[in-house]
Amino acid sequence: MESVSSSFLSPSFTLKTFPSKPFSSFTLPSLSFVSIASASTSASPQQRSTPTKKRSSKPSKILPLTKPTSTTTSVPPKKVLVPIGLGTEEMEAVIIIGVLRRAGANVTVASVEPQLEIEAYGGTRLVADTSISTCGDQVFDLIALPGGMPGSVRLRDCEILKQITSKHAEDKRLYGAICAAPAVTLLPWGLTRRKQITCHPAFIDKLSTFWAVKSNIQVSGELTTSRGPGTSFEFALCLVEQLFGESVAKEVAELLLMCAADEYLRKEEFNKVEWSFDRMPRVLIPIANGSEEIEVVTIVDILRRAKVDVVVASVEKSMHIVASQGTKIIAEKLISNASEEIYDLIILPGGVSGAERLQKSRILKKLLKEQEAAGRIYGAICSSPAVLHNHGLLKEKRATAHPSVISEITNKVVNGTKVVVDGKVITSRGLATVTDFALAIVSKLFGHGRARSVAEGLVFEYPKS
Repeated sequence: MESVSSSFLSPSFTLKTFPSKPFSSFTLPSLSFVSIASASTSASPQQRSTPTKKRSSKPSKILPLTKPTSTTTSVPPKKVLVPIGLGTEEMEAVIIIGVLRRAGANVTVASVEPQLEIEAYGGTRLVADTSISTCGDQVFDLIALPGGMPGSVRLRDCEILKQITSKHAEDKRLYGAICAAPAVTLLPWGLTRRKQITCHPAFIDKLSTFWAVKSNIQVSGELTTSRGPGTSFEFALCLVEQLFGESVAKEVAELLLMCAADEYLRKEEFNKVEWSFDRMPRVLIPIANGSEEIEVVTIVDILRRAKVDVVVASVEKSMHIVASQGTKIIAEKLISNASEEIYDLIILPGGVSGAERLQKSRILKKLLKEQEAAGRIYGAICSSPAVLHNHGLLKEKRATAHPSVISEITNKVVNGTKVVVDGKVITSRGLATVTDFALAIVSKLFGHGRARSVAEGLVFEYPKS
């Protein structure tokens, strides 16, 4: 094995060349994942590339929430299959789907169950695009398996998916798995032979000691594996890089607001007050068509892991909503029914069109006004701090938001921070900062120890104190 300098973003990393298939570790902007340098990696259409920002007190550069679609390319879209089943880890599934669709991939979400609707690991109800039975005669550029239990078992026991994935691997096409799926799904199928792989720490003992590694991302030939919900962004971007090239992966990382570890503070708090309760806190998450699914699912999943009572309510006429990147989510209630109860927190997910629809809901506006008047907690992420601002709920409050709306929300903008807490108001930049946002809520409700425990289960790096 020989090492040479890597010029991609960071001179401190080296390119390690192996006889089987060369790959290099690099940073893009806030993460380390494995870059494939192989003839099978497709060249992408020319993309714009913006240097990584250094931390600054100046207002953030305005970024769109989605990648602009090229109108000049004749290259057919990359086809990706993401199978889901009962107990699939929703953060992993939705982040994989959302990131790949942002990169321009044509992602098919296929259910391995008799029905299209599945209840994921954390209770979120997702609706697949199709049944796995319709995918047998299709050729995909990538198959990506989310983890979760018993989701990984449901994928393993699906004979059609096994046949599709085995033929796909035999044809030397890209495939990947995260969390429990490498050990529980791919290993019994014989698709990890002579490959170094990683998985969730709870399943690492199922792997051969010789081939098991503990890195967040591991690429071995056509197979990419990763550890858990907290490494899902890195995993998805690694797959983007292999499908579309480094420039597209870097552009998508910018759209996701991923940043170098030392570029932004994790959290800043002002006018500190206690959020503690002597009972299980009750949280309302209102959603709409166009809500950002990564934010919805991550907030719900993490809060439920922390033993919070979460209610997901649709402001639409139906409980079925289509999120910003096309993910189909089923709410638990309509907002009219949810409004009959009192909540300790109300948290608004982002998404441009979703935030606009949340703002138009008279019932939600009334709930938020009552929340403020009663001195209860509320917050928003991404585009939705603008909703709070437009309802007069950010007066004299320090806040942050997505760079595209931050200049509109308050004259007390806090730059250079992922999450801002001011008294009983919490805001965040969006997308890749959502895990920090949700864990900050957990920390305020239950203390740092509970937040750290949840982060460990996610395989998400979190400070010890």
